[in-house]
Order: sequence, then C-alpha cells, then structure tokens
Amino acid sequence: MGSFSARLGRWLAAPLAVGAAALGAGYYLAWKRPAQTPSGMQQVPGLQGTVEVRRDRWGVPHLSATNQADLFFAQGYVHAQDRLWQMELNRRVAAGRLSEIFGAGTLDIDRFMRRIGLRRAALDEATQLEQEEREVLEAYCAGVNAFLRGNRWRLPLECLLLRFRPEPWSPVDCLAWSKLMALSISLNWDSEVLRARFVAALGPERAAELEPLYPEGHPLAVPPGAVYRGLDIAVVEKLRQVQAYVGLSMGGSNAWVVAGDRSATGKPLLACDPHLAPEVPGIWYENHLVLPEWAVTGASLPGLPGVIMGHNGHIAWGITAGMVDVQDAYLERLDPERPHWYEYRGAWELGQVVREEIRVRGRAEPAVEEVLITRHGPIVTPVLRNEARPVALRSLVLDPSHPIAAGLLLNRARNWDEFCAALRRWSVPVVSFLYADTDGNTGYALGGRVPMRAKGHGLVPAPGWTGEFEWAGFVPFEGMPRAFNPDAGFALSANNRIVGPDFPYHIEGEWVDGFRAQRIANLLLSRERHSLADFAAMQQDVFTIPGKRIAEQLGNLRSEGATPELRQALDLLRAWDGYLHPDSTAGAIYEAFRLRLLRNLLAPRLNDLTEEYFGGEVHGLTYTATYLLRASSFLLRHLNQREPRWLEGTGCPTWEALLLKSLEEALEELRGQLGPEPDRWTWGRLHTVVLSHVLGRSRVLAPLFNLGTWPLGGDMDSILQTAFPHRLPYRVRSWMPSYRQIIDLADVRRSVAVHTTGQSGHPGSPHYGDLLPLWYQGRYHPLLWDRADVEAQTESVLLLTGSEGPAAPEPAEGPRTAAHAP
Repeated sequence: MGSFSARLGRWLAAPLAVGAAALGAGYYLAWKRPAQTPSGMQQVPGLQGTVEVRRDRWGVPHLSATNQADLFFAQGYVHAQDRLWQMELNRRVAAGRLSEIFGAGTLDIDRFMRRIGLRRAALDEATQLEQEEREVLEAYCAGVNAFLRGNRWRLPLECLLLRFRPEPWSPVDCLAWSKLMALSISLNWDSEVLRARFVAALGPERAAELEPLYPEGHPLAVPPGAVYRGLDIAVVEKLRQVQAYVGLSMGGSNAWVVAGDRSATGKPLLACDPHLAPEVPGIWYENHLVLPEWAVTGASLPGLPGVIMGHNGHIAWGITAGMVDVQDAYLERLDPERPHWYEYRGAWELGQVVREEIRVRGRAEPAVEEVLITRHGPIVTPVLRNEARPVALRSLVLDPSHPIAAGLLLNRARNWDEFCAALRRWSVPVVSFLYADTDGNTGYALGGRVPMRAKGHGLVPAPGWTGEFEWAGFVPFEGMPRAFNPDAGFALSANNRIVGPDFPYHIEGEWVDGFRAQRIANLLLSRERHSLADFAAMQQDVFTIPGKRIAEQLGNLRSEGATPELRQALDLLRAWDGYLHPDSTAGAIYEAFRLRLLRNLLAPRLNDLTEEYFGGEVHGLTYTATYLLRASSFLLRHLNQREPRWLEGTGCPTWEALLLKSLEEALEELRGQLGPEPDRWTWGRLHTVVLSHVLGRSRVLAPLFNLGTWPLGGDMDSILQTAFPHRLPYRVRSWMPSYRQIIDLADVRRSVAVHTTGQSGHPGSPHYGDLLPLWYQGRYHPLLWDRADVEAQTESVLLLTGSEGPAAPEPAEGPRTAAHAP
C-alpha cells in the first residue's frame, strides 16, 4: 500500500517566509499550545450528551458515548485535535488544491488530481449516501468543525507557517480522502502504460521476455480445492497474445492467522502489518470507540470515521492490498476537427468537458485545466510523462460506492456471516481480509468489486473506439475468493497471487513475488503452536529467500585469478545466513550485486527505455511501478536457466563472466558510497529511512518536524518489508510497516499494536514520536480494552458535553462481553 503526502517534497516550492525571531516569539502559541491535550469538562455545541475522552499513556484516546452520533462526533473532534494538519493536507491532495497554500511548485499534482477527479466523484457519491452513512459522516464532520470553531488560536504550527486557516470539513472531504487512499493502492494502469511502451518499442515477443511472471509454486492466498460457485472460463492468455488487440506499433502488506489448534492459547491469533510509504506523522491513528451496544479498537485514518483494522471483542481482522487489476487505460480516438468528440463503435460521441480552475498562491489568476471525460473515464494524457496519445482512465475508485456503510458493518460484525455481509458492501480498494473470532473460527476473503472484461486481460491499454474491451460486469460476490476455517489451520496474505488458473473467474493482478508469503508459510509450519511472541518475531523477520539462493549461486563461482577483495566478497556470500540485518556486510554486497545484475541483463534489451523501466515513473507521483516487485524471481529464473542469448550486449562471453562483472561493479559502488574498508559496508549504512514531514524538506524547518534517519534491515522480499525504488537505491521510500497489530482471540486484552511515529501530529507534543522507538525495536504497546486497564494507564480525561451545568453521566462501558466484563 503507498501514500501521496510522503512524496510531496519533490514539488514543494518555498512559501515559508518565517524568520527566526517570529519562531521565537510564537514558540508558545504555535508550538506548545496546540500540542497540549486539555483535561476536564469542555462544552461543545452539537453533542446530545456527554462523551468521555480518556487518553492512555501512549496517547491513544478511548471514547465512550451513549449514542452513535456523539461517538463519531467525538472521533472527528479528537482526530482534529491530534492530526488536523494531516487531514488538511490529505483533503487538499485529493481535491487538487495544494497550490493554494504551497504555490506553483505543486501545480502539477493539482492538475493531475483535477484530471482524475476524485472530488468530482466524491460529490456524486455524496448524493447517493444512505441515511446512516450520511448521519455518521455529518456527525464526524460536526466534531471536526466544532474543534475548528473552538480552537482558532490553537491551530497546528503548519497553518501558522503557511499562513492559512482550514475551511470547515464536509462529508465530501471524507469521501474524497477515502477515494485517494483507494487510488493510491490500486495503481495498475501505470503498469499498463509502461507495458504499452515496451510493446511499441520492442515488439510483443521481447516485451513478454521482460515481464516478471509470478513464480510457479509460490503460495496462493486461497488454496486450490476450495469450493466456489461460478462459471468456468479458459486460462488467461500469455502476454505475447495481446498483439492482436493492442493496436500499438503497477503496497504491500502482510497478514496471517492461525487456528486454535496451531495457537499456544487454544484460540486463533491474528497478525497484520500494512506497508505504506514512510511519512511524519504516520498515516494511522489508533482509537478505541465504545457504545453500550458495541465497541471497536484499532487503527483509524484521520479524516474518516470508524476503525479500518482491529477487533471488536468478537472478531478481529487485518488487511493487505489485494493487488487485483481494477483499473484500465483506454486509448481514445479524438476527432481532429472537434477535439471534444471521440470515436466509439464507428460513431462520434460528445465527451463531457469540465473546466477546473486551480488557485495558485502568488498568482492573481487561476490556472485552468480542461478535462475531457469519455465513457471510459477522464483523459489523463497531459499529465503522463512521454505519452502523446489520448489515454482515458477507467477506475472503480471513480464509481459511487458505500465505504462508510461497509465500514460500519465491519466494525459491528460479531461472526463470519456478519463479516461477509460487510464485505458484500465493500467496493474499493480491493483488499485481502484475514479473519478470526472468539468462537475459534478463522478465514480469508477478498473484498471489493473485481471487473470482468468482455475481451482482453487489462495488461496494456485497450483501444477504446472498438467497444470490444468494455467491462462486462463484476465477479459476483458469491464467486469471490474466500476460505473459512482452511484445512491447513492457517491463512495468509502478503500481496501474493490470490487464486490459481483453475479458479472459475479470471482474477488477474500485479502480484508481487511470493517470497514473503513463502517465508510466512515456512515459519507457520515450523512449529506446532504459535504464541504472540512468535508472531512478534515473525513481523521482524529479515530473512530473504531469493537473497540466500542467489548468494549460493555466487558462492559456486571459481575465484582463481580474482582480486583479494573479490575473493573476500565471495567468501562472505558463501558464509551468509540470508538474514538482512542492518549490520550485515554480506547483505549489502548481495543487494548491490542484485541491482547491478538486473541492469546488466536488461539494459541491452531496453536501450533508451532502461531508466524508464527502473524508474517506473509514469505520472510523476509514483516511485516505482509493479514491474520490479517481481524482479527477484526474474533474476532467479534466468540464473537457473542461464540461456546464452541473454548474454547478448552484455560484453560477457559466459554467465560466470557476467556474474563476476556484476559483482565487481557492486563492490566498486560500495567503495564509492561507503569507503574502501569492507568492514564498513553494512546494509544499514546503505539502507535507511528518513522520517520526514512535508515541511521538513526545508532545511530551516527540518529540525522542528523530522524524526531522523534510521538504518533498517530487510528488503522487498523479507517479511519485514522495507522496499526501495530501484532508481533511488537504497533508501526506503516505497514501503515499510506502517502499523503492526497482533490480536489474541483467547483474551483480546493481551492484544498489542504499534505504529511508526506517534499519535499526535504536533511537533511539540510528547506523543509526536514516542511510538517510534517501540516500532524500531520491534516492541508494542497494549491494545487496551477493559475499562479497568484503560483507567490504570490513563494520562488525561476530557469530558465533551453539549450542555452547561449538569454533571457528566457515567461513561458507557461498552457491550457486556467477556472482554468488557469487570
């Protein structure tokens, strides 16, 4: 899974004209005051009763209310208290309104987002809300706006530096932000555009050779033999068969669950760690919501009501990106005489034209973006790099859906049937759900709508004018991949392939290599029963299956006549255990070699497309397309086969010579980056993450907002996934664990969680970065559930009331489940 706000620094202008004297004079008002968490009683117009906000020592708020409207009002209020700047930034990205506060440096992003039209889609979706959805969103937004009204002089430091006040929040803002998240983990269409360029430049046969395939034998999320209902279809054609219809001459996460007979507790254990781009503050916000009739705790997204993953005392769930292809790019034929008309099935149709005006800070006149929308979606061509043909985007994200209704059902579900009823309402993003309940059941389910195509497989942009490549409905809910109480006693998802070719519906996607999934399965099978501590160790596992295999192949090389440095490197690789710890020298050598070998193999075939392949940058907002998520299996396949034709253009007569050349180049790179002494060539010195705030890209503001540079272990193939873009090695900018949870269904009070930074988005708060040491060291905080445990760890108590005078009622304790019983 990826986040847009973590990438904005590349486009930021310099609208920050704040001197040191101003910062010193405003220290209290701008720094300390917004970071203070008020206690006591506070009157907030809009509440029907009183809500208790009890924050524990990790900054997690536990909200107790007597009715649903007050509960979500209070959630909006505390989200704004702690993360208002983050909420403001995210809604501006979704709406294409960054340039209003940042200036012309972000205009390209705004143009892109106006063309995609997430806010247009959210406006449409808002007209189709069901009553409860509308009530929940309105209550949530009322809470955000109550904070804004009552705290005009306690706004975040970012608002002072950028000299603006946030506008009131609306349900459309929530829906647009929801669509932005869905879009950010559904970017398959950019891979389609890249494939089209490779096919056009190289031909379908050579382009097919460059396609990293999902490795045979790697795990499937749903194992063969499960019972499904649906129609049989033929096995998907290979890439080279697309030539006839091309017309031309794209998260990651881990989640797993074990049944009671594989758990030390006798009941299921569930683990989940979604992988997103690093950012400050972290994307997740933990909260505990309590009503008399139901309660839920876990990770939420500031800007949206409810909990995205966690448990409710009855069921627990985790999610991973499904990697399913739910977006298509269509080439359109425009009438050269009438540019707003496009061809469809031999006739001309008039497209919808939307004029988008983008206000730009420092400019008197707005920038204008004219968007043409065809039956397939908006034309996005003007913001695609090196793409001149009109390309329309068909995306489920732009269709109306009911994310709030699905989320409410999920938060309140008490068993598998109610859980599945929630997924029936789930549309986007398409994600894999891992499930467990206190009755001892476990399961896997793919949630979301998956399109069925009349023709083609969504591998490359389709000719929109023929009408032959339209979506012909969706996989019926009853036919979606699911497994309830799987025979293996466990289920897992690590963005690996979900089903095999015998599945009755064609479900294709941009699966990553299955090495993480294989490692998880190996560890789950390595012992009869697992404890919470075992799961915690698994989430920190940095063993790389492909790294160990590739190192073994290098270890077989003859070293006669090699330099002492080369012989030392080969000896280190022979002795390496395959663990990518930060202090591993062999790990650093492997990673540098892997990248050099990949380039040496592909550059002769790609020629001028080499940087585009490794950059994967189609529209300027992604660091990498999904091509390179399967690069390790690509390398292993060729190392095993060692076909002579792949040596063409490498300058090497044999594969052994190519491997030695790549290793020598890797050592030269390590010398250049880390110095001449091999003892200093450790993976952690190369492989780091800079935890930076958007405004921390400014040198003046970096000390105020950023949380430092941290050496990391792992890579894209280890369970502890710390992926880096191949064009910017080896810094972690793509994905890393953004949140970790382990839920014990024998006693949910033993459950634990942690996320990357801290609960507060205010740099002056003690909770701005207090979770970071726990996250970095692989530790957790308790996911407090019982009221007695919450009270024992209470740091502050705030009572929000809608009326003056009367004493606050006793806060609700939540449903009388075993977990909540005194």
